[in-house]
Amino acid sequence: MESRAGLPRGFGRLAWSNLAAQSAEQVALAAAPIVAVLAFGADAGATGLLQTAQTLPYLLLSVPAGVLADRGSRRRLMAGAEALRALALAGVLTLAYAGLLTLPLLALCGFVGACGTVAYSVTAPALVPALVPAHALAEANGRIELARTLAFAAGPALAGALVGWTGGTPAFGVAAALSIAAVVLLSGVREPARPPVASRRVLHDVCDGATFVFGHPLLRPIFLTQLVFNTAAFVLQAVYVPYAVHRLGLSALGVGLTLATYGVGMVVGALLAPRIMRVVPFGLVIVLGPIAGLAAGLVMVLTLWVGTGWLAAFSFFLLGAGPIVWVISTATLRQTVTPAELLGRASALSMTATGARPIGAALGALLGASYGVETCLVVAAVGFFVQAVLIVASPVPALARQPLTVA
Repeated sequence: MESRAGLPRGFGRLAWSNLAAQSAEQVALAAAPIVAVLAFGADAGATGLLQTAQTLPYLLLSVPAGVLADRGSRRRLMAGAEALRALALAGVLTLAYAGLLTLPLLALCGFVGACGTVAYSVTAPALVPALVPAHALAEANGRIELARTLAFAAGPALAGALVGWTGGTPAFGVAAALSIAAVVLLSGVREPARPPVASRRVLHDVCDGATFVFGHPLLRPIFLTQLVFNTAAFVLQAVYVPYAVHRLGLSALGVGLTLATYGVGMVVGALLAPRIMRVVPFGLVIVLGPIAGLAAGLVMVLTLWVGTGWLAAFSFFLLGAGPIVWVISTATLRQTVTPAELLGRASALSMTATGARPIGAALGALLGASYGVETCLVVAAVGFFVQAVLIVASPVPALARQPLTVA
């Protein structure tokens, strides 16, 4: 049965589940440090450790989650992962009302919840091709990413409002309810049966996935581009706030508004991506993201001479709009060129490229302390140039249309 948008009804339930799950994640991520500061008097070091606990599973569990996604029912894995996150969020709420919540327990629950987040996020792109015909993959991926961007933009604001109105911990109850809604929506998704997978060692499965991705002439440059992009982006983000305050003369409100244009760019890019992919050659659509990243880096460097918040805001808008088109188009490419039995591992390896983010942040902090914030902006721009060269020099731009789905 097709929905009015031309996508199968089962995908519609997956898309709504994804919106609920992403919203739960963003509300919890934003609420945790606020509660840590207000309830426990946490300093910057403590909140940094809390953020580490909430993001560490992305580095530790992405690949194992991809193996699980390729071995069994992807719908059941996603439902179980989201139920785990709901349990962790409910645990925070229960401990708080019992007067037993501490900062270490908040970090532990955040770590457990993030484990569910990783498994859900890795598996969702692998499930989409089983529910959607190949010609509609771009539109479907656009819906998935639009949900993520809306949650990214609204989740922190909702968490802040809930903490302000209720004192903090009820925000975790709202997040838990959203996670439960995501599980319920998944129960209505009918996943097509897949052939049974022979039992093998996990390491063999991981090696199979890595060999395929790094040996593929299209997926390898995409992975490398994503790795360099994340590094450059977080070099920039690590030093932007002090640069905006001390060099651009922005107030706290001004800094917040410039950063908010990133989310606006993501929403605009997610809305336009399916239309762009219908009129622009497929390979060039993929290149648009890295080119937009390079433009964003150059615009931010321009603020060294033209010190205005409007240019900084435009830089962050480009940094949101272009790369979200990249995410949608590269997810579509990955889904069409990867055999169904490897989709989970290919998705997981793509997610591991986000592990460059803390490296970029650390590099930005080191360079900023040693050579000044201005040097970081130039280094970030060089990184954006490298990632653009990597993808432009690859076979990807020559793709006239979306490849045929492999058997």
